[in-house]
Amino acid sequence: MALNAYLPMQISNSKSFSNSQVLLVTYNSVSSLGSSPLNKEQLNELKARTKAGELNVHFWNNGQHILCEKLEKSTSPSELEKTRIAANKAMQFCLGKKAKEVAVFSTLENEEVNAAFLEGLALSNYTFNRHLSKDNKKPEVQRIRSVDGTLSKKRIDEIKILVESVFMVRDLVNEPVNHLNATGLANACKKAGKAAGFKVEVLNKQKISALKMGGLLAVNIGSPDPPTFSIMTYSPAKAVNKKPLVLVGKGVVYDTGGLSLKPTPNSMDHMKCDMGGAATVIGTMQAIASMKLPVKVIGLIPATDNRPGGNAYTPGDVIKMHNGTTVEVLNTDAEGRMILADALSYAEKYDPELVIDLATLTGSAMAAIGSQGSVIMGTAPDKVFKALMTNGEKVHERFAHFPFWDEYDDQLKSDIADAKNLGGPTAGAITAGKFLNRFTTKPHVHIDIAGTAYSSKQDAYRPKGGTGIGVRALVATIKDLYNVD
Repeated sequence: MALNAYLPMQISNSKSFSNSQVLLVTYNSVSSLGSSPLNKEQLNELKARTKAGELNVHFWNNGQHILCEKLEKSTSPSELEKTRIAANKAMQFCLGKKAKEVAVFSTLENEEVNAAFLEGLALSNYTFNRHLSKDNKKPEVQRIRSVDGTLSKKRIDEIKILVESVFMVRDLVNEPVNHLNATGLANACKKAGKAAGFKVEVLNKQKISALKMGGLLAVNIGSPDPPTFSIMTYSPAKAVNKKPLVLVGKGVVYDTGGLSLKPTPNSMDHMKCDMGGAATVIGTMQAIASMKLPVKVIGLIPATDNRPGGNAYTPGDVIKMHNGTTVEVLNTDAEGRMILADALSYAEKYDPELVIDLATLTGSAMAAIGSQGSVIMGTAPDKVFKALMTNGEKVHERFAHFPFWDEYDDQLKSDIADAKNLGGPTAGAITAGKFLNRFTTKPHVHIDIAGTAYSSKQDAYRPKGGTGIGVRALVATIKDLYNVD
């Protein structure tokens, strides 16, 4: 299976740009453009138009569009994000011209700026065309070439892997449940494992029952489709960590709320995205393995849909979980924490040094900080949260660190069970994290991506629909924590 299964374009370095319908020339000052493909007449015109305040100048030259983009040299997180946004505008120009091949020539001798531009350009070239007829398919660029020699093959390959993994996450999140049920999500794990080189084991309902995963089974009762539990293992021969890092992703492929039914407008209609945490874990596993990072990582994906059919679990039920904890269910729409809890307790068998879970878990997280970032909390060492915050800023997948005070545990006390699955009327994102933390004894980070995994409108290089958020930040954080490149 080709590694670019989810990537509509090729990204490469080359010295040739003559076949490209669009040539993008990036620069910081006109004086640096002497080595560029621009001729003397174009240079003089660019100089005059730049003095007049134009930052983007377009030329037409013998059948080729040339777009000159002025960029800043700064590598601060905010300026790199501006560079990605500038690249998005350039890609919109290319798509408007229906270009199939685009070349990038930079006169900036700054790898970080050039990498950010190429990354933003590639991330902007996403369409979800799978269910569109031929006449309605949106245009795509098929090839992007870096033709200036400022980026190494390794850096370009890394960008290509990250973009491919982000696109895979976007595709999975955008896929409706009638095309992607729990079995389909498990198959996506297998596909990624085969492409990138990690092992995948999928537990069926019989095996899940044998493991007494009561949370996953309870949420699944109302569904006509069986649950799955996928175990992805990447274990390189020379791993720098003896104890693995475990990533856990919420795989609710569709959430009606169960018997605690959601209203359809602005709520249930987008609930195909409720497996965004699972998709992010799959994408991160693919990226790590494709880059051959020397870090042992295990990914766990509990998957089901949440429906009110049949003998669906009800508010008031008491469920016995995988680790023996009993949970009083007060709301069947608080289902993500039920399936994640079983996965977190299952992860204990690996004796991990760190557990990170990702989930579109609570509206409270989105209410608190909107769609500008994801919420993080937990019991991991400060260095882990610092790495997440720092690297999240670098790639503009930002995190807000919420408190994890003991007093929040009081909201989860039940009169008839060990815990209840719902806290009080306030701090809902935190009490959800506190619930999950009861099911692991290991250093733990909970990441709530409810506000970032899916967008109702395009935001620069982040498209409407699945955003693919989390992969780039997690890969950068893992490389940082384990000091690998």
